[in-house]
Amino acid sequence: MGFKDLKFPEGSVFLVTGGAGFIGSNICEALLDMGYTVRCMDNLSTGHIENIQPFMSNPRFTFIEKDIRDLDACMEATKGVDYVLNEAAWGSVPRSIEMPLLYEEINIRGTINMMEASRQNGVKKFVYASSSSVYGDSTILPKKEGQEGNVLSPYALTKKTDEEYGKLYKKLYGLDTYGLRYFNVFGRRQDPNGAYAAVIPKFLRQLMNGETPTINGDGKQSRDFTYVDNVIEGNLRACLASSEAAGEAYNIGAGGREFLIDVYHHLTDALGMDVEPIFGPPRAGDIRDSNADISKARQNLGYDPSYDFKAGIELAIEWYKENL
Repeated sequence: MGFKDLKFPEGSVFLVTGGAGFIGSNICEALLDMGYTVRCMDNLSTGHIENIQPFMSNPRFTFIEKDIRDLDACMEATKGVDYVLNEAAWGSVPRSIEMPLLYEEINIRGTINMMEASRQNGVKKFVYASSSSVYGDSTILPKKEGQEGNVLSPYALTKKTDEEYGKLYKKLYGLDTYGLRYFNVFGRRQDPNGAYAAVIPKFLRQLMNGETPTINGDGKQSRDFTYVDNVIEGNLRACLASSEAAGEAYNIGAGGREFLIDVYHHLTDALGMDVEPIFGPPRAGDIRDSNADISKARQNLGYDPSYDFKAGIELAIEWYKENL
């Protein structure tokens, strides 16, 4: 079914933080296409104004250039809002190892600011981005909520902390919070540039520019690569979920498992290239294998991902061919 047929009360107002980023801008676009009113809050530290430029002329869209570390800005942005989709965060495990204090400020304090503002302003549902990195050094596959290991990076710790606050805000204050543990999201508008770019757009950009990509490690590490439309669905279904399902974290993945070397060859084949990668040392803090058990999200949220890896990667490649 996907998300396009989901229905919210007429006149519903959504706030998407990090709305100029990769996932946030796709959520904004989906909600606008469905006819709802969207406020986008982003300080443009990692988001791009180009991602939301097409929406600026839409009377149902408002851009708020503010920082979630500013509680007053969060209070103002959440006034009259029904649903908050908190995508604002700094990603990247390696960068968090270099900048742990900044990650604490943005990913923990910023998220709590949004929860508190949502509580005080009577927001109905608070949905926030968590991460599969919370599973840490657990070797159990597939990854199932309640079977986490020790976290391996400051980034993972910030997301784990957000989940604990999400539980508390439900238990102490009655705010319906839903943490979504994203599994390696990819798709249109994902930034291919910079040292911390996600692997799929980075490899595509390098291959299309005649460069030879480097795989960190032996390429046998596996990931549950998840097309962005599945993540939009997860967010919107959480907004419609029962109050009994709140205060919990949910895996949002495709439920599959792809080895990195296979993904690489899928990309070279799609581009009609025969380029062997360079293999570099493994990255500190990275999880070896990842595969989501999505049964809890399926049962409690009604989440039913429409795109497997093959369908998603074909759409992503077509987008990058036109836009890179």
